[in-house]
Amino acid sequence: MKLRWGIFCTAKIGLNKVIPAMQRSSLGVVTAISSRSSDRAREAAQKAGIPKAYGSYEELLSDPDVDAIYNPLPNHLHVPWSIKALEAGKHVLCEKPIGMDAAEAEQLRDAAQRFPNLKIMEAFMYRLHPQWVKAKELVQSGAIGKVQTIHSFFCYNNTDPANIRNKADIGGGGLMDIGCYCISLSRFIFDAEPTRVLGAIEIDPGLGTDILTSGMLEFENGTATFTCATQLHPYQRVNIFGNKGRIEIEIPFNAPPDKPTRLWHHDQTGTNTITFDVCDQYTIQADAFARAVLENTAVPTSLDDAVANMKVIDAIRKSASGKHWVTP
Repeated sequence: MKLRWGIFCTAKIGLNKVIPAMQRSSLGVVTAISSRSSDRAREAAQKAGIPKAYGSYEELLSDPDVDAIYNPLPNHLHVPWSIKALEAGKHVLCEKPIGMDAAEAEQLRDAAQRFPNLKIMEAFMYRLHPQWVKAKELVQSGAIGKVQTIHSFFCYNNTDPANIRNKADIGGGGLMDIGCYCISLSRFIFDAEPTRVLGAIEIDPGLGTDILTSGMLEFENGTATFTCATQLHPYQRVNIFGNKGRIEIEIPFNAPPDKPTRLWHHDQTGTNTITFDVCDQYTIQADAFARAVLENTAVPTSLDDAVANMKVIDAIRKSASGKHWVTP
């Protein structure tokens, strides 16, 4: 058996990255794509080799041959359309961040509880990549001693006002688009929630979105700091510091699907370079979600985790606005 996917919208991330990766998965097949324009849907379907094209999301949801929905819509549409998909009897893989704020994420979690036989997951694909599985394994095994602080950096340069990432009213800005990764990984590695956070945000006066955000997360057993930006030279890196070593991940978030990746494990004996074979984290994600559906097991990350991540994002915003520490 294979999970039959339907795709909401013809977003670039879907057409260029996620859909081809899903089509290479062993446990799923992409059967339909939808758009608010029939012409765009047909064009995308033809380009991607997808059998069915629909001119509305409602039409896709009414297709009995679609088991699950991949939702890469703009952030403000994540929750309402994910709920509609659940109500139509479809499983849902929704792009990050799961909603516009924690309250909206909780609304989705509450709705999902009405459909216990349906799976829903936030698409933080990075956690499933072998390099992050290995990083977590090294931390848990004590390979760097006690983790004391984590630093992450993620930025790109995009000043196009027409790009959805630069539209404040629909959830654009660096914190929502890429800062959410930095927060997620810190919680993932510490396996805990921060007790308080501190944030600093610079807003573009024309776009109204955050273009430079820095934050500090204080955990019971350490700290995490991050910077994300949308108008800097592209760069990303994560360092996990312990009292006996350090883990450095070279391309932590958008790991290339066609090249090996690597991390460095530094300790008292020197540096060990760990290289990972070519893989596509979007394919891994599609198979992991499909396996949860087909075998009726839990998805890799729950909506509780998604809600918790949004609570930290909200707290960073509140902290930056009030210029003080905030408890999520």
